[in-house]
Amino acid sequence: MLRGIRFEIPNKIGTLLADMLQPIDITLYNWINQNEEAYFLTDGQIDKPLFLEGENGLDGNFLEKRIRDNLYYIIFADLKAFPKGEKVNNIDTYEEFLDSNCKLVLLVVDSVYSTIYCKDKEKIKLLYSNAIECSFKDVQYITDDNDDRTGLSVW
Repeated sequence: MLRGIRFEIPNKIGTLLADMLQPIDITLYNWINQNEEAYFLTDGQIDKPLFLEGENGLDGNFLEKRIRDNLYYIIFADLKAFPKGEKVNNIDTYEEFLDSNCKLVLLVVDSVYSTIYCKDKEKIKLLYSNAIECSFKDVQYITDDNDDRTGLSVW
């Protein structure tokens, strides 16, 4: 069974979160932001954090504007999407993901290694095609048979 995709993004400044999530309507969700380290680019220099400390719950409209309209550098990212109006809570394992109302998990580790879990199989295929179009490296489907991740966190 398809669980998601994994791939490598370039280790560079850009709009990579927006690029990775291009096939998803970010505005339909509320997002939990945990365990991230990413920074805005200002005047050609790494500057303020992309997400403020304590800024854990993000409205999808706010998140979309932030990640599409700014340049930033990602070191770690841990974003989880929940339908608006539904309970938002952290997810630590794939089993908790399946049992929750969380629809999508995006993880980036060490600026490069990216994983997206999604409950919607058609969206997984769109995310896969998008990753190929973006020229991300080593794009692979994650299945029940090849998923070696023990937790859905970057730490």
